[in-house]
Formats: sequence, C-alpha cells, structure tokens
Amino acid sequence: MRLTTKGRFAVTAMIDLALRSRAGPVTLAGVSQRQRISLSYLEQLFGKLRRHKLVESTRGPGGGYSLGRKANLITVADIIFAIEDDADDKRAAEANSDGLAEGRCSTDDLWASVNRRTVEFLDSVSLQSLVDEQIARGVRIETAPVEKRTGIRPARVKPPRVNAPNSVFALGRMLAKR
Repeated sequence: MRLTTKGRFAVTAMIDLALRSRAGPVTLAGVSQRQRISLSYLEQLFGKLRRHKLVESTRGPGGGYSLGRKANLITVADIIFAIEDDADDKRAAEANSDGLAEGRCSTDDLWASVNRRTVEFLDSVSLQSLVDEQIARGVRIETAPVEKRTGIRPARVKPPRVNAPNSVFALGRMLAKR
C-alpha cells in the first residue's frame, strides 16, 4: 500500500461527501470548492471510487454523488485501495514472487511488516469515525435545503441608463462640442 497525495485527497473528498450526504447527492464542484481540490482531479478519483462501488452517481439537475454504502462500512483502506493503480501493486507482487531470495534486502521483512500493520490500521478506521471527529471539532455543515428548479425565472433588473461616452473618440467629440 502506498500512502500518496492522491489517497489523501480521496479520503478528504469522501469525508466531505459523507458529511453532506444527508441533504441528497453532493456535487463535485461543491467538494472542489470547499476542499480546494481540482475538479478534473476529483472526477478522476470519483470514477475509480464509483467502479469500486464506494460512491454512486446521480445524473441530471440535482444530481451528484452519494455514498455507495453506509459510512461505517467504508474504511480508509477501502478508499486508498480503490484509487491506487492496480498495475503498480501487481508489479510489486510479481517481483516478490519471482523467488529472488539472493537479491532480497535484509530489511524486506521489516517493510512487509510495516505495510501489513499499516493496512490493518487503515482497515480499522471507518469513514464514519472520521466524520464523527470532524463534527466533534465543530466543522459546520450547510443545512440549507437543496433548491429545486421551478422553471420560474426571477425578473431581470435593467441597468440604469448612463449618459457617458463609451470610447475615447466619443469623449473627444463631446469635449469638442463644448
């Protein structure tokens, strides 16, 4: 398991999603704005999270993303494994299974143990526990109801008419007349 910025962003976005999912689907644009993560980057991450069934998408007006299962059933390890590239993990597994005992480093067992314990720890931390921590810290969640489109447009207010020249040439003509 690799702990990368990509994993950090994915966990952060999932916490944001879990905090706000009671009001309905959450838009990635909203997550992007609140967490200051690029929208295109979030789209890539959420594509992977959706393929691993950690989130569900709703299309159309009022659409967005919601959790694929309850927050207490999603762990940090689930999120990180979902967004990490499977190809790199397969290559590492193949390299370890090649039977290259001669080339093994004396600390390989140590790093394998560290990796195993890291996975065990991250598998013990649920998304719900992270949400609860955020709420205990006083993170404010917008509780405004989601506005639905009614088809009625607000009245347009016309800008006041300005009697001023709109170019340098018009200003010159106006001053020449005086």
